[in-house]
Amino acid sequence: MRRVLVVLTVLCALAAPFSAAAQEPGSQSALARPAVSAVNLNTATAQQLETLPGIGPRTAQRIIEYREKNGPFKKVEDLMNIQGIGEKNFLRVKGLVSVTPAKADKPAGSDR
Repeated sequence: MRRVLVVLTVLCALAAPFSAAAQEPGSQSALARPAVSAVNLNTATAQQLETLPGIGPRTAQRIIEYREKNGPFKKVEDLMNIQGIGEKNFLRVKGLVSVTPAKADKPAGSDR
């Protein structure tokens, strides 16, 4: 009986940090919601684009083709110019995408 109590005590001690984090209002457990960085529409690969909700292989390819044909996205709302992305789908991904430009190479002769 004593061993059972010791095992239960250890298990409770190990589980305490997880249950405390789940009970705090406004807190999000790292296990429940992994940190996600914004997907840059101007540099993302098809595979990265497919991680967005509602974006499958065909839509990801259309995004890349649009970017190649029209140049970099200037604003995230330009995503609605892609066939298959209407307002509803756009609102799902709006907070998960960015349009920061790709880092440009240093100009020739610039050592700084």
